[in-house]
Amino acid sequence: MCLGIPGEIVELSPDRDDLATVEVAGVRRAVNIGLLGPDGVRPGDWVLVHVGFAMSKIDEAEAAATLDLLRGLGSAYTDELDALADSDIT
Repeated sequence: MCLGIPGEIVELSPDRDDLATVEVAGVRRAVNIGLLGPDGVRPGDWVLVHVGFAMSKIDEAEAAATLDLLRGLGSAYTDELDALADSDIT
């Protein structure tokens, strides 16, 4: 199962304006932020990540509520974290 999972932007790529580092439950990975439009994101913003892409910007309260819900799914949540940990789009 593939889920969208909230992640916090921790760094923008200095070399590519379409990449940012996102942290999800202690896992940091590069994600493509190109779909978020000209306003983009900055460190501290929360995004919904799916298959290596930031699909939308969300607020911190929505991120926390979604993470709580996902944790309750058990293996679907841990499977998604494992997939994120194994991914590399750079």
